[in-house]
Amino acid sequence: MDQQAVERFIRATRLVRKSAVAVLMALALFLVVASVREIKSYRFIGSGVTATNTISVSGEGDVFAVPDTAVFTVTVQEKAKQVKDAQDAATKKSNDIIVYLKQQGIADKDVQTTDYSVYPEYNYGTQVCPQYGYCPPNKQVLSDYQVSQTLTVKVRDTKKAGDILSGVGSRGASQVSGLSFEVDDQKALEKEARGKAISDARTQAEVLAKQLGVSIVRVVGFSEGGRGGPVYYAKAAGVTMDSAAPVSSPEIPVGQNKITSDVAITYEVK
Repeated sequence: MDQQAVERFIRATRLVRKSAVAVLMALALFLVVASVREIKSYRFIGSGVTATNTISVSGEGDVFAVPDTAVFTVTVQEKAKQVKDAQDAATKKSNDIIVYLKQQGIADKDVQTTDYSVYPEYNYGTQVCPQYGYCPPNKQVLSDYQVSQTLTVKVRDTKKAGDILSGVGSRGASQVSGLSFEVDDQKALEKEARGKAISDARTQAEVLAKQLGVSIVRVVGFSEGGRGGPVYYAKAAGVTMDSAAPVSSPEIPVGQNKITSDVAITYEVK
């Protein structure tokens, strides 16, 4: 190969290299621009274009249901000079109550110990103080130890609640308190109440839009608040049990519970 041919080959090679570099740079620039566009588009995923013309309304939905579960707490308290003696006495009574509850068909999962405490009790003696000068504090004297165990009980047959309250009282309970009534499937009722609240809000939005001479486009904002509670409630006051007193089953009206959902919805209009 002569000198001229070599030079032509070198020039051709350089030209190919320059072309390849230019193509790679153009491709890189294209990828950068495409990536920037894609990143910008991510800012709007899930949010959409911000609405400028909106109306906001609130709605409320109520659901009423007869409770199917009674809940109460039963407490056993015992005192003794020694901790073990007080614990043994409290344990015996608590176990008797648990056995009774099982006999009444209460499942293990519906009986829970929610408090167990042991604490000393003291008496304070009197001191003779001199007429003048420092008077020493009264002397603290240990008198007893008190053991307390509290069980929370769920009764899933509310018709049996009165008999069970009497039954635990006759088996050494020191106190029965906190009686309340619940609906076991609370989530389903909350869902139903929410649906009613949304329908109520939509109705109000349609009326408002008509009065304003606009039309509803879409929902651009939503929030929910809810509350559930009894409309009629059995008395939940604490009752001190006296095992020596005659036992009778109290009437336990369950009434009905009210579950409420409050929603606030913002609509875009045009």
